[in-house]
Amino acid sequence: MGEEVEAQMKRIEATKGVIGTLVVDPDGVPIRSTLDQSMTLQYAGQLRQLVILARSAVRDIDPQNDLSALRVRSKSNEIIVVTENNYLVIGIQKLPEPDVSMSREVGVLDRFSLGNRVSWLATEGGK
Repeated sequence: MGEEVEAQMKRIEATKGVIGTLVVDPDGVPIRSTLDQSMTLQYAGQLRQLVILARSAVRDIDPQNDLSALRVRSKSNEIIVVTENNYLVIGIQKLPEPDVSMSREVGVLDRFSLGNRVSWLATEGGK
């Protein structure tokens, strides 16, 4: 890997909450990782399959376009995958603990927002 990629990886690894980084070659083989071997293979294999599906979806929508990044967020982690020359650069970051005092308000807002979208789809969008 080039010096520029190494510098970017070190900058990502120094970011608060980052628990791992990987670089996966076009054949799906991890060539650099800060995770243990088992986790490296699991993330590399699963995310490569997800990138293939996401790339296919992007190209189906617009054949002149291509996937450049993919962001996946779960309750506890956020995974960012950047594609460059068929290599995958993967960063895994642990999300901060939610503020309990705000969780009820956010939950209400999320349900309200989702409810409005569902209502809109049932009335306006379903015409």
